[in-house]
Amino acid sequence: MSNMVNAKWLKENLNNDKLVIVDCRFSLMDKEYGKRSYEESHIQGAVRVDIETELSAPVKEHGGRHPLPSAEELKTTFENIGINNDSVVVAYDEGDLAGPARLWWILKYLGHNEVYVLNGGIKAFEEIGGKTTSESTSVKKGNFELNVNENIRVDMEYVRERLHKDNVVIVDCRENGRYNGEFEPVDKKAGHIPSALNYFWMNILDKQDDRLTMKKEEDLKEYFNKLNNYDEVIIYCGSGITASPVSLALTEANIDHKLYAGSFSDWISYEENKVDTIEDK
Repeated sequence: MSNMVNAKWLKENLNNDKLVIVDCRFSLMDKEYGKRSYEESHIQGAVRVDIETELSAPVKEHGGRHPLPSAEELKTTFENIGINNDSVVVAYDEGDLAGPARLWWILKYLGHNEVYVLNGGIKAFEEIGGKTTSESTSVKKGNFELNVNENIRVDMEYVRERLHKDNVVIVDCRENGRYNGEFEPVDKKAGHIPSALNYFWMNILDKQDDRLTMKKEEDLKEYFNKLNNYDEVIIYCGSGITASPVSLALTEANIDHKLYAGSFSDWISYEENKVDTIEDK
């Protein structure tokens, strides 16, 4: 089954007692955007999770700009928004998938299978007459037991041991200019992890009018086809967030992979780690 659901499915399943809808809207440039958007209008019955403060831990010397909280901290966060082990979780934003894919990936990492992302986001839901509201959703605390899957997450040492290996591909999910080291708007160094290939995360999306949706499965398989030539696929971005939609897309394309959670911002926190740019090629 796909890890995506459409707006029609969500609208038809709103009365499912096990359904937990999670608003994951956020902006890297405006930390209050998600909270403000939710308070203005959200899908009826949705709860909100904050990408910066609940799905990311405080920044330290290492771990990147959006370190993963501990499994126990995440357990508390998810219980506080009403998630149980038998919950059917649907996460949404406005369509670019970064926020909800982060939540999707984290829940998969914690061993929860019934988690999906709303394709087309809140705009698609509104277009078919789905109800939205500004009223807060009352929450009954959940009971969420952990079953952590360490096989889908890797750290800096793991990546460093696999540089330049013929059977391993490292995939940089940032835009091409950042990958090339032509500019860097956020991190203190520009460029990419040595030997990494570039697959910009927004290339997994189709734009129809002003609405973004995930590309169809066959298109994703074609886009990622060359990755099938490797025994292992490791993906990363700037801080672990926009690699999450690529993880979602790779899963749709049935390509096994691992996510470097700390990503480039963690990589460059170790002075000895090399960084390549377009000038090095």
